[in-house]
Amino acid sequence: MADFNTNIQYVKGVGEVRAKAMNKLGIETLGDLISYFPRDYDDRRNIKKISELEIGETVCVSAIVAAPPVLSHIRKGLDLVKFRVVDENGQLNITFFNQAYIKNSFVTGENYYFYGKISGTKSKPEMTNPAFEIVGKADSTMLRIMPIYRLTSGLNQKAMANAVRQGLNACADQFTDVIPNYIREKYSLASAAFSYENIHFPKDGKALSIARDKLIFEEFYVLACAMGRIKSGRKTENGIRVVAADINEFYETLPFELTDAQKRAVHDAYTDMTVGNSPMSRLVQGDVGSGKTVVTAACCWLCAKSGLQSAVMAPTEILAAQHFETFSELLRPFGMRVDLLTGGMSAKQKKSVKESLTNGEIDVIVGTHALLSDTVEFSKLGLAIADEQHRFGVQQRAALAKKGSPPHVLVMSATPIPRTLALIMYGELDVSVIDELPPGRQKIDTFAVKENMRERINAFIRKHVSEGRQAYIVCPMVEEGELPENVKSAEKHAKLLQEKIFPDLRVGLLHGKMKARDKEAVMASFAAGNIDILVSTTVIEVGVDVPNSVLMVVENAERFGLSQLHQLRGRVGRGKHKSYCILFDADGTPVSAERLKVMCETNDGFKISEADLKLRGPGDFFGSRQHGLPEMKIADLAVDMNVLVKAQKAAEETLTADPKLIAHEHKALTMEIERVFARAEGTMN
Repeated sequence: MADFNTNIQYVKGVGEVRAKAMNKLGIETLGDLISYFPRDYDDRRNIKKISELEIGETVCVSAIVAAPPVLSHIRKGLDLVKFRVVDENGQLNITFFNQAYIKNSFVTGENYYFYGKISGTKSKPEMTNPAFEIVGKADSTMLRIMPIYRLTSGLNQKAMANAVRQGLNACADQFTDVIPNYIREKYSLASAAFSYENIHFPKDGKALSIARDKLIFEEFYVLACAMGRIKSGRKTENGIRVVAADINEFYETLPFELTDAQKRAVHDAYTDMTVGNSPMSRLVQGDVGSGKTVVTAACCWLCAKSGLQSAVMAPTEILAAQHFETFSELLRPFGMRVDLLTGGMSAKQKKSVKESLTNGEIDVIVGTHALLSDTVEFSKLGLAIADEQHRFGVQQRAALAKKGSPPHVLVMSATPIPRTLALIMYGELDVSVIDELPPGRQKIDTFAVKENMRERINAFIRKHVSEGRQAYIVCPMVEEGELPENVKSAEKHAKLLQEKIFPDLRVGLLHGKMKARDKEAVMASFAAGNIDILVSTTVIEVGVDVPNSVLMVVENAERFGLSQLHQLRGRVGRGKHKSYCILFDADGTPVSAERLKVMCETNDGFKISEADLKLRGPGDFFGSRQHGLPEMKIADLAVDMNVLVKAQKAAEETLTADPKLIAHEHKALTMEIERVFARAEGTMN
């Protein structure tokens, strides 16, 4: 008997070949199959007379085959099957491309349903490759709402729908509700069996809406309960107590004055670490250049004063190296030792650093994922800091925290995230927001331009380089084999600039596939002023400060999220010179123009992130499944915020009653939390 863990190939009608195609979509079990929700629906319920058809509409027609279908071989690789169908007041031409076998599927004089898009003219309407079936068929898929799935080669909509139908039939009596009954009743939510049936094969529009609401609520509720359980678990742990110290001692060594927002963030963290018994779990969120690093350095200073070590984990070797320099400079006046550990170091260097760390000789260790290695041991880890945490994920941050007993945890994010999204990404953390920029940070003028401005922009670049300044030119990341005509590749564009456009200038290249050591060498060369124009992919989105760079030119800006463009823009404007951001819009559509207009109108990262969420959805904040949270299967953070708020309220009720979710009525919920987080674990970069 089939259950949710049954291998997909053993579901009736699937088999080995289709199973391999489904595996590419992440469908491996019967449970995966029924949780593979439609991306859209065809509403085939509305039958129209042929005389009423409008060109361009997708519609269902009931008509009789007027003459036998004719097969024509037009040329090699192109066969056409054509015939005419009629109803009482019109006729419609039907054409099938490269489906010769279909000629024998129709009986002259028989009545069929045809569903497809109308083309041709009002007097001579046509339908190409329609879905069809004979009128009166017992298990009709016409005159109902039919699911449309995302597919891959080797699968079509019919095969997918049939597989889901068989899957639902096989497990119809095995559904267990993840949401406990008291929550379902309070929020008027449908049962799991009803929801899964009607999300795939809705009885009508109302049933589809009820099913969708329940499944979206469930997805948010499971996530909110999981995050809340992590948070309450940390609150019950006994953290390492840090002894309070006079922060002014640290402030007095700084060559600048901290903003009020920075001081508030430091105060929040100090209070977490010195008052109460539970370890700190705090997110310090601030716009590009708002000064988060000095806040974290102040926390490291406090820990070192108590004889505790701090670990700072950065997403790239370039950023780790920059943090190493910054922390060394800030903590040098106190004789504190800061060291670096990255994958690119030699075995001998790593061994030496690890020994010093274990012996307690290092106060602050800065590194990449290398810090998570089993061979990295601390003498007394008091504080774990993760920079740009959404690039790591919940489990990786937890892995660093496990190296202490347990340490305080501080997360830095330079991506301003709307509050609703932050609740999902950082639901287990307390939040401090640095919402003001240090004095001296200037507004960066931003312009969205079309290709016809290319020569003027090139002249603009040349002018600034002639004045001793530097420029970034960023090209989109593209997958191999996926390079549309109008999309610039970093390698090709750098070559064109060096050979044809700026042969007398020094053009550098930086992209993600380069070795870490080579990337660092290029970035160091740019920082030293030995490169005039650096052509790069988004690898520089979070990178080294180069105060002399005043121009950020983004090619194919329409392919980037607004928050990502804001991050890139933050690479310039860090020195005393006026800075600019130029966004090339190769698309030129009203939609891309509206998006890029937001960038030109504001430098406020939080306003940009709210606009991005509305215009583009949450993917841009998370990156490509890099956040370590389960992927949303049906919920859409851009449009389902009202459901998210309700689900979070429900999760709070559940966790207030049962913080560890050990009650019998929460057994299914606990199993679901473990299942979705186990699936998410392999998605982190």
